[in-house]
Amino acid sequence: AHVAARLAALGPEPSAADYEADLEALRGRVRGAYGLAADTEIVFAPSGTDLEYVALACVAGLAPGGTHNILLGADEVGSGCIHSAHGRYFAETTALGIATRPSRPVPGLDGVLVDLADIPVRDAEGRVQRSAEIAAGMKEAIAAGRAADRYTLVHVVHGSKTGLILPALADIDDLLRAHGDDIAIVVDACQARITPAAIGEYLDRGAIVFVTGSKFMGGPPFSGFALVPAKVAARARPLPEGLATIFRRAEWPRAWPGAERLPDGANIGLLMRLEASIFELERFHGLAPRAVERIILAFHAAVRAEIVDKTPAHRLAPYPPGDRGEADTHPIEMRTLSTLDLSEFRDGATFEDAQRWHKALLGHGVRLGQPVKCVKLPAGGWGATLRVGLAMWQIADLAGLSGEAAATALRDDMARIRAALLAVSR
Repeated sequence: AHVAARLAALGPEPSAADYEADLEALRGRVRGAYGLAADTEIVFAPSGTDLEYVALACVAGLAPGGTHNILLGADEVGSGCIHSAHGRYFAETTALGIATRPSRPVPGLDGVLVDLADIPVRDAEGRVQRSAEIAAGMKEAIAAGRAADRYTLVHVVHGSKTGLILPALADIDDLLRAHGDDIAIVVDACQARITPAAIGEYLDRGAIVFVTGSKFMGGPPFSGFALVPAKVAARARPLPEGLATIFRRAEWPRAWPGAERLPDGANIGLLMRLEASIFELERFHGLAPRAVERIILAFHAAVRAEIVDKTPAHRLAPYPPGDRGEADTHPIEMRTLSTLDLSEFRDGATFEDAQRWHKALLGHGVRLGQPVKCVKLPAGGWGATLRVGLAMWQIADLAGLSGEAAATALRDDMARIRAALLAVSR
């Protein structure tokens, strides 16, 4: 209803000025929801994958050898991010309707990104890497970049597809103390499972934070925004010319160098998707913290009681071995998402089985998170997994019920999921 009203208010052909005014209003609402400083810049993008271009633009030209991009856990973030992290197109069409070819360089970014290192968040057996191990790999990659006179972008993950947060803030601080302004931190929080306090901690460290409006926020797919600290925006060079094939001018802050190169116009689909997402963001952050905690704990208990205890499923921990306390420290990130190991639903059920089940579940009215390669089978290969997650709008709806009514609703939902999983895995 909110989006329909906003769309009606825009009229049949909103102008570029209308689009700019509406996006500027959304910037204010995002800052308000997360408690951000007024000088935090916000860049809107048609997808989380497109946000990689924002980070590249923020550091383009800062070193004679180009940019060295350290990606973390590419298998647990976005499927197209390898291309965009190289400064390449990742689809056959951009959001402006311009035909492109995946893997072809974005003009102005070719040569900017000359190297990429991918550090996995899990080892070859699917076990979560410890923060210190990941930080050690990052130190080596940073040293390689500096030796080649490249500026280094260091990606960290706050809420991967399986809820991981890596590396720890203490290890990020060690990297910043050692390298200062010779590196920039990029936080992949595209799942949006992140608190305002955590966002503030990253921005205080000069990190760029990526968030998308789908997933935990619960809006439609294909919208996102980058939160850019003032000091990072202040040193940015003019935007590479190829970004004019991807972004409209209003999607970048008006004062950003080179924003005038971008075409005017309005992307009403993106605007409405953002409206839906930010509506849910505001509704969620209007809830009392105790109410949110109550629903998260009830969700966690329902998954255990109705799925884990009544089927061969196992719940995978969203933290390295021995770090159970992390889940209590980060309940939004780690307890609103359960990754289920389904490899025992059938003897040695595989990742490919899970892909089939994921599609078949739609016939039962159940939509779960896609499988992730994080369970290694004894005979080799990856085991079946699927993910069950809460969204902001579900927490807001359930928070309006009594404690028992909310718990019953969640148990009923998990029972439906259990029945569907057993049906499709026969």
